[in-house]
Amino acid sequence: MTRESGMRITKARVAVALGLVAILAAAVFLLSGRGETIALVKAVYAGGGHTMAVGVDGSLWAWGDNGSGRLGDGTATQRRAPTRIGTDTDWASVFAGNFHTLAIRTDGSLWAWGRNFSSQLGDGTRAERRRPVQVGEDRDWAFASAGVSHTMGIRTDGSLWAWGYNRYGHLGDGTVVPRRVPVRIGEGTNWATVSAGNFHTSAIDADGSLWTWGDNRFGQLGDGTTAERRTPTRVGDGTNWVSVSSGGWHTVALDADGSLWTWGRNYSGQLGDGTTVERHTPTRIEIDADLASVFTGEFHTLAVSTDGGIWAWGSNGSGRLGDGTTTARNIPARVESEVAWVSVSGGWAHTVALADDGSLWTWGHNFSGQLGDGTRDNRQVPMRITPENEGAAADPEATAEAGN
Repeated sequence: MTRESGMRITKARVAVALGLVAILAAAVFLLSGRGETIALVKAVYAGGGHTMAVGVDGSLWAWGDNGSGRLGDGTATQRRAPTRIGTDTDWASVFAGNFHTLAIRTDGSLWAWGRNFSSQLGDGTRAERRRPVQVGEDRDWAFASAGVSHTMGIRTDGSLWAWGYNRYGHLGDGTVVPRRVPVRIGEGTNWATVSAGNFHTSAIDADGSLWTWGDNRFGQLGDGTTAERRTPTRVGDGTNWVSVSSGGWHTVALDADGSLWTWGRNYSGQLGDGTTVERHTPTRIEIDADLASVFTGEFHTLAVSTDGGIWAWGSNGSGRLGDGTTTARNIPARVESEVAWVSVSGGWAHTVALADDGSLWTWGHNFSGQLGDGTRDNRQVPMRITPENEGAAADPEATAEAGN
């Protein structure tokens, strides 16, 4: 292989692995807030019970559960419709965890807010933050991922960093000591992407190798054991992995030929292998589609196919699979729709997606208003969120002043 072709492959892997950041940049969706048209959305991300979005103009938006201030509007008030966070227009990407949120500005600085009991915000304290606070002073962050109580990040030089809760060694630094500020994991400078699950972490090196560490009680590390790993451990000897996502206690990955592989806990059929048996090594999942990206929720799994379809399986409480039922699925099922989808993101029990026409759709659990339609009603099929149905004007919770 020539150096030039190798560089092309590496760049392709990085593009696919970054998933939402790359794909969502082309999406356009009209948001309305405080009675005025604000922005077109380029990125949306489902958290535990909240949803975050970035506009094409660099504005930041949030809605849903606001416990510990995870929306970043300076309050702990639930929001049932998209609410603008501050007035800045330099946000590049956003990543929602179960109880905290991260975002990167265009200058490369990293910001965090929400729950901080385990120092997952990386600001050197355990104090919750209800507005974005900068993580250190560096401005070379390229990517981040938020788990339940730990955070992972990749800098522009390809180095890997971690902070927060570390009971299961899921930070990867060889200890179980919590970290209040980012600590470097190893000496490598070629990490392409990383994904933080509940208490385990998975990552792909630029050479296409797959690595996992942390809690392994259900085989979610894919190394054939249930032994906890406190440093990155290679999964097999393949060098063709392009995308990985860590769920609650399961892991999903795509290889370069578009094949889907899953492993870990399977109580709700989230592995998609037709059973509810946990798997300790990557298991290939048959699906009648060529996949472009995958995303894991807490107990459900989602994928976007190259023909614009969304596939969903696993737990279906509150209708999070979008098939019109609440019946769990243990094999991938296509979400029936005439919409051509470009991206999808799964939270604890809800799902958000963007269509190729730029429209935003949500479904599943809505107790905290995380669907953004102005109500708390669950939705079992995809529902388009528009200025007319998002309830921004009618819902007083969505009109509160917010800023950073």
